[in-house]
Amino acid sequence: MTRTWYVRTITDAAQARIATARLAAACGVPPVERTRLAAALTAQLRQCLTKGGDWRVGVAATVSSAGGDFSVEVAPVKRRPDDRRPPWRASAPCTDDVDVSAAEPAADDPATLAEALFGADEDAALLLERLDEQEGLVAFHREELHQTNQGVLALHAELDAAGRAQRELFDAEQQARKEAENARGRLTFLADASAALTASLNHEAIVRLLPALLVPRYARTVDVWLFDDVNDALRGGPHPAAAVLAARRGRPQYAADHPGGLPGVDDQPPSAIDPGRPLLCIPLLTRRSSQGVLTLSPPDERWDADDAVMLIELARRASIALDNARRFERNRDIAETLQRALLTDLPTTPGLTLAARYLPATRGLNIGGDWYDAFRQPDGSLITVIGDVTGHGLHAAVMMSQLRTALRAYAVDGSSPGELLTRLHLFLHRLRLDLYATAVIARFHPDDPTLTWAAAGHPPPVLRTPDGEVHTLDAKPGAMLGIPLKQEIRDHTVPLPPGSTLALYTDGLVERRAQGIDPGIRRLAEELGGFRPAELAEELEASADRLLHPLLHDSEHDDDVCLLLCHVHEGARDQRPL
Repeated sequence: MTRTWYVRTITDAAQARIATARLAAACGVPPVERTRLAAALTAQLRQCLTKGGDWRVGVAATVSSAGGDFSVEVAPVKRRPDDRRPPWRASAPCTDDVDVSAAEPAADDPATLAEALFGADEDAALLLERLDEQEGLVAFHREELHQTNQGVLALHAELDAAGRAQRELFDAEQQARKEAENARGRLTFLADASAALTASLNHEAIVRLLPALLVPRYARTVDVWLFDDVNDALRGGPHPAAAVLAARRGRPQYAADHPGGLPGVDDQPPSAIDPGRPLLCIPLLTRRSSQGVLTLSPPDERWDADDAVMLIELARRASIALDNARRFERNRDIAETLQRALLTDLPTTPGLTLAARYLPATRGLNIGGDWYDAFRQPDGSLITVIGDVTGHGLHAAVMMSQLRTALRAYAVDGSSPGELLTRLHLFLHRLRLDLYATAVIARFHPDDPTLTWAAAGHPPPVLRTPDGEVHTLDAKPGAMLGIPLKQEIRDHTVPLPPGSTLALYTDGLVERRAQGIDPGIRRLAEELGGFRPAELAEELEASADRLLHPLLHDSEHDDDVCLLLCHVHEGARDQRPL
């Protein structure tokens, strides 16, 4: 449904505007949209009147299920050929479908125009009221947006502060983790170094170990100055003054051209020996006094305080290890002197040469129960014995001395080797000292071309005949001496032609933990068989050393070693076959 008006004059324009506004109201166009539509139409009509000519105003209203549309179009009645502008159009939503074709233009009397004017003012007032509402709503939302922005800014500030705090915490955590790793590294190093220092009982080895442990991680150079008493700090070669002060005062000293700031360390001027190098001098203290000074130079410019504390603790532990090693070495020397004092000199016997070797164990206190002996009996025969008391220490050494003394006493009446061992067994069994012994006794007689021997739980003797053959004398031996068992140990005899060599030994020479004793006895027999007869006859002492060397190829052995070689000279008596 459409309606058209023609406009030439201002009255025509006013009537068309009034009619359009009334139709829009009748079609249910909302007041605000109606006012906006009327204002736009008024402005367009004013332009048309300014241009002049005849103009057509058309109104159409359509309503469907999808909604209504109220549209207005303004166009010239006659279009000029050069005018290509489209007609002016405006529309607004509507709700009612009315017959706009029957609508008449508004009368031009004053009452009708006034009424139209008041109606337009009412719509304008309603529009202004709505605009006020919208402005208030906009102001409310503007304030709400401002508050929101302030909250966002505050939130951003809090997030930024939280981010900074988190970064600071992360940096602190990284620093704490780094310090914990460094502390763990120091503790691990201190534990490993302490284990290495206390594993040795040789003070020279400990002194050599300190530079290997500290360079280059904690020191560039390491000097260990040891002295026997405090007065040695005033003598000897040139030493830094800080080292002398450390020895006298018993406190660590730091010598440099700048303060060290190290806990528990006194600062001193730089050393005159090397002014450009900082030095940390730590006394090696014992329970009684200082036994030396450990002087270090830093790997970099200076030490960290924690590193200095660790180095002082390491020096304390090194001092304990050195003191223990020196004590052990003094006790070892005393023990070895005691052990050798208990071993007798070998007698000189016509037609027979003896050579003995005793090597203390390289581990432990070196006081053992191994012994050898040789002495004459009243009938002119020579008794040779080698034995081993179980265990180590002074107790074993004293027991060994008692057995040696008892054997010499029992041998006065001319008893055979088996009888002597039987008596020693009874003697040791009656003492009930929870100590046992093994022994081999061999008897040489100048008028007898045989060797008489007996063994009690001991490795068998090895006999080399002049033809170079080696025999292991493993006839049934007796049990260990002192065990709770009644036994009578038997004698054994074997021909002994001139040029023969008998080897008596303890298990320390042939026994190894990983291999047992039998392979060691075979090696001993092979080595003894490899000598030339002249070597054994002329150089028995040197032969004893040569025999020990391949059997003790390593310098470390857990048990004492005894070896007794007995060589029968050619021509001492007629040679008889074995």
